[in-house]
Amino acid sequence: MTESQKHTTVAMVGNPVSDKGRGARIGAQVFDMLTEAGRHHGFDVIDLTGNSFDDSLAKVRGRMNDYDHLVVVGGDGMIALGANAVGSSGKPLGIVATGSGNDFARGLSLPVNKIPTAVEGIVGAIVRGSYIDVDMGRVTALPGFVAADPTTGKELADGGINGDRYYAGMLSCGLDASINDRANHSRLPGGSLRYFAAVLVEVAHLKRYGYHIRATLADGTIEEHDLITPMVTVANSRHIGGGLEVSPYSRFDDGLLDLIWIDHMPGPLEIADAISKAYNGKLLASRIFGWKRVRAVEITRAAAGDEPPVLMADGEYIGRLPVAVRACDRSLRVLVPPAVVGWHERARGEQAVLDAIRRDGRDPITGAFV
Repeated sequence: MTESQKHTTVAMVGNPVSDKGRGARIGAQVFDMLTEAGRHHGFDVIDLTGNSFDDSLAKVRGRMNDYDHLVVVGGDGMIALGANAVGSSGKPLGIVATGSGNDFARGLSLPVNKIPTAVEGIVGAIVRGSYIDVDMGRVTALPGFVAADPTTGKELADGGINGDRYYAGMLSCGLDASINDRANHSRLPGGSLRYFAAVLVEVAHLKRYGYHIRATLADGTIEEHDLITPMVTVANSRHIGGGLEVSPYSRFDDGLLDLIWIDHMPGPLEIADAISKAYNGKLLASRIFGWKRVRAVEITRAAAGDEPPVLMADGEYIGRLPVAVRACDRSLRVLVPPAVVGWHERARGEQAVLDAIRRDGRDPITGAFV
C-alpha cells in the first residue's frame, strides 16, 4: 500500500512573527497548497502554528499522535523547531525553506525561497515515501549552564528546552555566535549580506575566549585540553550564514560531528585568506583552523581567556557554557524527492569527502596537516 492510499495527516507549522508579517502570509500560502494537494492525494492537513517558538513546539509535541508528517515553513530556526519536535520519532520532516540563511536546506540540496517547488517536492516525497535519515547534534546543559530565550538571547531563570535540545546544523560557541548575533540585529537587506557584513566587523575585533574541551574522538579515544581561541564550532552540516562553508567535510549520515576551532590568533593576511576560501568549500585548507571528527564533546570554561558569548544553534540562542554535545546517528527523517536521495549519495558520500580532505592537505583520521 502506498502513502497516497493510506489515510495520512500532515501537520504544518509556520513562523507568523517573522519579517513583519511575511512569515504569516507564506505560512497561509503553504497551508493552502498542501490542503489542495491533500484533496488530490488523500491526506489531511492541520496547522499547529503557535504564537512563539516555544508555543509552536509545545503544540507540535502535544499532538504527536494526530499527524504522520510535519512540515515546517521558514528558516533554520524553524528547522530547529521541527528537529526538536520529531527528532528520534521516525516521523518525517518536510522543509519549506523561506528564511534568510536556509543553510540546512542548502546542505541537503532542497529548494531555497522557491515555495511552489518546495511544496511540490514535499508532496511527491509523501506520496512516494521518499526520505533520508540524517544525523543531529544534541546539546545538554551541565551544572552552571544559563539558558537564553531562543529568539532574543535574553538569559532565562528556567533552562527549558534550551537546556536539552537537538540541532540540525551548527552549534556556534565563539566568533561564529557573535557574528550570528550581529547579523540578527542588522538592518541590512538579505541574510547573506547581513552575515558577510557581520563577519567583517567581528573579525576586526577578535577575542581570546577560554574553553576547556573534553572530546570523544571517532575512534573512541578521549582528548582533553584548554583552548584560548576566538572560535569553537561543533558542526553537523556544512553551511552557516546563507552559504558560508564553515564545515566543508561534514556529512549528514556518518554518526559524527565536526569540531572546528581557530588554532591561533590570525594575522590580517591569514584572515583575508580564510575569508577568500569560505565560499568555495576550502575553508579548512587554511592553516588557522583545527579540525577533528568527534562522537561527543564537553565544552566548559577554562580558567584563562575571555567569557565566551551566548551559544547559538541553527540561528537560535541556546545559553552560556557549560554544555555537553553528542552526535545522534541518523535520528532525523527528512522528506526529499527521489532525485535528491541519489544526489546526496553521490555528492556527499564518504569518498567525495575524503577527496576534499586530502585535497586540502589534511590527514582524514587525525585532522592534522600532512
